[in-house]
Amino acid sequence: MNHTLLSSPLQGFTDFRFRNAFHKYFGGIDTFYAPYIRLNGKLIIKPAYERDILQKNNTTLEVIPQIMTNDADEFLFVSNYIKQMGYKELNWNLGCPYPMVTKRGMGSGLICDPKKIDRILNKVHSESDVIVSMKMRMGYENSDEIHQVFPILEKYPIKNIAIHARIGKQLYKGGVDLDAFQRCIDNTNHKIYYNGDITSVTRFNEMVERFPSINHWMIGRGLIADPFLPNMIKNNTQTYPENRMEIFSKFHDTIYNDYSQALSGPKHIILKMLHFWEYFSTTFNNPQKTLKKIKKAKTSTDYDNAVRNILDNEC
Repeated sequence: MNHTLLSSPLQGFTDFRFRNAFHKYFGGIDTFYAPYIRLNGKLIIKPAYERDILQKNNTTLEVIPQIMTNDADEFLFVSNYIKQMGYKELNWNLGCPYPMVTKRGMGSGLICDPKKIDRILNKVHSESDVIVSMKMRMGYENSDEIHQVFPILEKYPIKNIAIHARIGKQLYKGGVDLDAFQRCIDNTNHKIYYNGDITSVTRFNEMVERFPSINHWMIGRGLIADPFLPNMIKNNTQTYPENRMEIFSKFHDTIYNDYSQALSGPKHIILKMLHFWEYFSTTFNNPQKTLKKIKKAKTSTDYDNAVRNILDNEC
């Protein structure tokens, strides 16, 4: 079976700058999902959202826009907007677990309201020909919530449902619930994608064996922590390239330079890169020591010296 690898969107991380650099230096991802567009009640697209999905900023890869909303009019507005930009598919985020989202009845906080999901999907499919796909958790409070939604989804031509095998209130704590994910497969006719804790080739192969009917796999935090992972999965190897640090260094410098041009001042860029290093460091020989060096950097020169020191010691 051919396996398709997808990049799960992470707000603040997987924008077009990251995606383009990732695709250039590592590869292995077949489709990228853009971080969600959120309107907050006003039918206006923020410039940052627009930049992220402009075709000229995504010339070498397949990207699918995503929306975070609990409002049918917002959904329709963004559907028409992305279609004008040349996109045919819009992914609906019912997966975000963060309280600032879920308390407003969005993301995984909307899964407990099947009637509202039905109303939104009915209006969107009645008034737009956009292809709708979904990204979901199995619920917010418990993994049975999604089973109240499945009968609603069966009414609509949803392209696929990517399910993160956790519930919302877990955030990213605790393990994935593979038995509950299997129940999802068993209780819907829709195409299901797997998402959650694919962090190594070994782990991926375990998932393939556990879920033989799944051939689309979404990688989120694991892709940022180890950018080599998707390509290694595709080649079924646990061996890194001999010039691993050279490749990583070029990738790092590319995103650092791109973000330096987009952000104002060294403090902002160092903070931005620190967030990346919270993931990057986990696959280095001494994660705590590596991250500590980055955290100590207060100036651009400090940061550059810290990175060079880390990479030199890793070779």
